Amino acid sequence: MRSYVPATREERARMLASMGLTSMEELLRDIPEGVRLRHPLDLPGGLSEKEVLAALKGYADENVTDRPIFRGAGAYRHFIPAIIPALASLGEFLTAYTPYQFEMSQGMLQAIFEYQSLIARLTGMDASNASVYDGATAAAEAMLMCRDSTRRQKLLVSRGLLPDVLAVLRTYAPCAGMELVEVPLAEGLTDLAAVKANAEGAAGLIAASPNCYGLIEDIASLSDAVHACRGLMVAYAEPISLGLLKKPGGLGADIAVGDGQPLGIPLSWGGPYVGFMATKQRLLRSLPGRVVGETADADGNRAYVLTLQAREQHIRREKATSNICSNQSLCAVMAGIYMTAMGPRGLREVAESCLQKAHYAAERIAALPGMKLSYGAPFFMEFVVESDISSGTIDEALRGKGIVGGLSLDDRRVLYCVTEMNTRQEIDALVDALKEVCA
Repeated sequence: MRSYVPATREERARMLASMGLTSMEELLRDIPEGVRLRHPLDLPGGLSEKEVLAALKGYADENVTDRPIFRGAGAYRHFIPAIIPALASLGEFLTAYTPYQFEMSQGMLQAIFEYQSLIARLTGMDASNASVYDGATAAAEAMLMCRDSTRRQKLLVSRGLLPDVLAVLRTYAPCAGMELVEVPLAEGLTDLAAVKANAEGAAGLIAASPNCYGLIEDIASLSDAVHACRGLMVAYAEPISLGLLKKPGGLGADIAVGDGQPLGIPLSWGGPYVGFMATKQRLLRSLPGRVVGETADADGNRAYVLTLQAREQHIRREKATSNICSNQSLCAVMAGIYMTAMGPRGLREVAESCLQKAHYAAERIAALPGMKLSYGAPFFMEFVVESDISSGTIDEALRGKGIVGGLSLDDRRVLYCVTEMNTRQEIDALVDALKEVCA
């Protein structure tokens, strides 16, 4: 966070004089009159610090944060161990942001190096970067990696990706000279036949598992299909699921991306989050953003440095792999602390809890009259329910019971999410509330 301290009149006068100017009007003379603000803004008067704090507390008190939540769709409520905010709030981490002379802080470099190592292990890949902004931009950067590595301009993208991820890909593609071919879904899963039909000449395929409906995709078969035409496979992974499911690296993926928000980062009304990117060794030099490496100094001591900095700030812009010139350092540190604190066994226990509770909820909801699961494929912690009752009616009824229900997909389908944070009592309360709606 940066504080703003306004310059005094004398300081402004000295700055203007150093430029050979006598007034602010002279400084702004190149701005056309038609676009210059000539009238005062309709803003309220200033407040004292006490008044500001009271106003902010009033806004905060309007938020309700203790209700049972059964909504995910890309941002998930998981338990955050106390060690994460305790360590991440240390001044050495909290105030670091992303210093552009990163080598000045060996501690921060080491923390990011550990994060990279943990992400590589989690995804089954050889190397990770220091993070990007979020999962959607990670997918877009993976698209550029596919383009640059294959010299092809066509990319297949599954419609099983989250809507915001698809939206960012659609935004990036024209600027990157890419043609997106959106692969339809069949019974909720990426249509393998459509992938095979369009794979020739494609730079690669981006598909999510679990996908936007919570279904577990056959990444291995999708990888084989795109590799048969010399394209690359990009797996968009949900990180908690990797505590239980086979890693993307073991399923043939060349690049693994996703959003690290579930790894100890609070929902925070939408961010900031952290995008993770990991890849196989052969593609390492195409990896965008920052990469921290381990080396030794002149005395043989272990040291950490930024390496492979193919960023537009470090090399000629036209040669850069990406315009990503920063990373989500604090969020990456939080994710690294989470993975360290949980360990493989802890991650597996969280994943198993999510899986078991989601299936318990799905079975109970599907047993209600007029409700059924939309898809028969295996799912992780999200599932779609079709109902004879409109989604809006269901949502309103649940809110009346103090429950945040699933995400409405259309008038008849709702996407529910159950994590380790949902107790059996909460799930039973959800089912009872739905039963009343069905009655």
